[in-house]
Amino acid sequence: MDLTADFIWKMVLSSILGGIFGIERAKHGQAAGIRTNMMISLASCLFTYLGVTTLSQNPDFPPDTRIPAQIVIGVGFLGAGTLLQTKNKIRGLTTASTIWLVSAVGMAVGVGMYWGAIFVTAISEISLIVFAPISERIKEKSKEQFKAQKRYQKIKHESDDVKMKRLEALRLWLELNHEHEHDHDDEIIAED
Repeated sequence: MDLTADFIWKMVLSSILGGIFGIERAKHGQAAGIRTNMMISLASCLFTYLGVTTLSQNPDFPPDTRIPAQIVIGVGFLGAGTLLQTKNKIRGLTTASTIWLVSAVGMAVGVGMYWGAIFVTAISEISLIVFAPISERIKEKSKEQFKAQKRYQKIKHESDDVKMKRLEALRLWLELNHEHEHDHDDEIIAED
């Protein structure tokens, strides 16, 4: 493999595009930051370049598409490594999907789809930046709804005995409050 201008351009462009994704992920405190995304894009570009260009120089054989197909599988495992499961949620889905997309961008550059790779990077970055605050608001709203639903479920499943005690306490409170209002009215009349 010769160090041609085409090869250098592909490697530099794939690194830059991967780095753009990495900057956005690093700003959100994700482990897969600038260097990781640059390496994923660069490796995907190189593997694709090798599979499509260098390893298939015999005109009797079509380009070797097995290598790019394996990139998709390999990067899927890499993305899975970024996922964290806690009690009731999974963290890292955006980072995992970004890793997968970064590899696709590197592959696009590897086969010479420069403008397509640039377009996908631009639209993806716009989506990641614009929809981040919207996504956070939706998460907060659903947390509130989840908490309200849990409170409702807890009350709904209380025993009849507990419900009766609550009702009795409410009745007593209303009676005391009502008597207090009458005492207050008597004081007002006495002052007149």
